Amino acid sequence: MEILLWPTEAPFSKGTTEEDKPAIIPYLLKGENHPIVLICPGGGYSRRANHEGEPIAKWLNSIGISAFVLRYRVAPYQYPCATLDVKRAIRTIRYNASKYQINPEKLAVLGFSAGGHLASTAGTSFDYGNSLEEDPIETMSSRPNLLLLCYPVITMEEPFMHEGSRTNLLGEQPEQLMIKKLSSEYQVTAETPPTFLWHTSDDASVPVENSLEFAKALRKHDVLFDLHVYSKGRHGLGMAAEDAHVSSWTANCESWFRMNEFI
Repeated sequence: MEILLWPTEAPFSKGTTEEDKPAIIPYLLKGENHPIVLICPGGGYSRRANHEGEPIAKWLNSIGISAFVLRYRVAPYQYPCATLDVKRAIRTIRYNASKYQINPEKLAVLGFSAGGHLASTAGTSFDYGNSLEEDPIETMSSRPNLLLLCYPVITMEEPFMHEGSRTNLLGEQPEQLMIKKLSSEYQVTAETPPTFLWHTSDDASVPVENSLEFAKALRKHDVLFDLHVYSKGRHGLGMAAEDAHVSSWTANCESWFRMNEFI
């Protein structure tokens, strides 16, 4: 059963349909103190791809991790709506940690493609909560403990941007200031969480340079990262079950979780 992030009306809401109501869909394990991953499916900020949602949550469950799939707002919604949604989701999960039987200090955000951009934004523009807020959820930190970025959109700058994602997020003619602000490679700091990245070198939709530039920024700020670049593979592979080589990303990711004592 979905959990609305704002029980009444989300900020900048344009209506009352499901698409106007950001939510998290739970895939929770029984027992206590499980790590948790918030999943951001891709879709160029115009939709959310189903194969990058529930199948990922079920895989995470199989390795001992509870999960939520984020229904964040997409076009015609633009920035900052999706960013507000992912931050609110992180805070909501932390605030309800005992209810969901999860460990609030083991909360990762995983995103694919444009969802990877959203996840990277969560990892580079977080805050630690506002103790003066009347809404207790807003007192929670929005910083993920780990980031997982799968063939992510990172930059909003030419020549490596994904044009559809940028247009849907920022409009047809965004200001240079906003282009830079939403190019996550420029927003990395020493506080950005440790990150797992994977991409294919011949990705024809979102160039591999997106992951390479983010990794370069992480290295500059001494943030630990795993970077896996596979030779071949179309964009949007998700679990990549049909590709014997690229599908190893899940095993590599599980190993990385264990190295970080997440599971």
